[in-house]
Amino acid sequence: MARQSSSELRQPTLRITQLGYGPMHPDTHISARVAPPMIGLGLLEAIADDAILANADPDDKNADGISGRPNWVWDDARQKVVMGRFGWKAGQPNLNQQNVHAFSGDMGLTTSLRPFDDCTPAQTDCLAAPNGNGPDGEPEVSDNILRLVEFYTRNLGVPARRKVDDPQVLAGKNLFFQAGCQQCHTPAFKTRSDAAEPELANQEIRPYSDLLLHDMGEGLADNRTEFQATGSEWRTPPLWGLGLTGTVSGHTQLLHDGRARNALEAILWHGGEAQAAQRQVLAFDAQQREALLAFLNSL
Repeated sequence: MARQSSSELRQPTLRITQLGYGPMHPDTHISARVAPPMIGLGLLEAIADDAILANADPDDKNADGISGRPNWVWDDARQKVVMGRFGWKAGQPNLNQQNVHAFSGDMGLTTSLRPFDDCTPAQTDCLAAPNGNGPDGEPEVSDNILRLVEFYTRNLGVPARRKVDDPQVLAGKNLFFQAGCQQCHTPAFKTRSDAAEPELANQEIRPYSDLLLHDMGEGLADNRTEFQATGSEWRTPPLWGLGLTGTVSGHTQLLHDGRARNALEAILWHGGEAQAAQRQVLAFDAQQREALLAFLNSL
């Protein structure tokens, strides 16, 4: 980096031992995940599809090197393909389905949308075990609990920004745009007038995400597809609340697998469509990088 400064990057190496059902299939892909922030999810859900699609440019027709595209995914309840917006690869279309799959995949709990246990055909003991459903087939997680969890996840508020008038923060904001970060980290949207709850409607929000998929290069690729997302594509993560990650989560591990220990390391991992922006940041001097980080930590 400019002015002789340096950063040492890391990435996880995964190894699974003591397999209970023999060796894994040779095509098995393993990818670590850090849970994304829960704030502002109802506001993201309330953005109109058309507003998100307005920023898509899958064929890079404007030749700016940025070719964001939506992930088209399966809606379990509506039984049709819709646009995804939640998860690291935008693999879930709405909060209820995100919650349902978390209950199933992370906790092994059944719901009315997924009334079966998450067992593979080889896991005969798992398939034969009691699944916790009621005598009449009612799932472990009732629809009422799903409704309450959806309300909770939909209404966790976004924290207020800090130091918004600080000269260093304002300088960092200018550098954010100078580097071209806003081409994917879209600053602002307005929520729909028919949002799920009136408090979420017609809100000017600043998530700093376009909610689209972008090819981030081989350095960040996990080679794991998800619906239309390729192994090197990731949904642009919202940046709001970034500066409070350590306070809220107890760590500052960023990116999908937590490899980045801070915002600067996360930037340095940017490749693919974000390579040009990363090089701009590399060209900044130490004072400019500190200003950029001050802006990011004010979000």
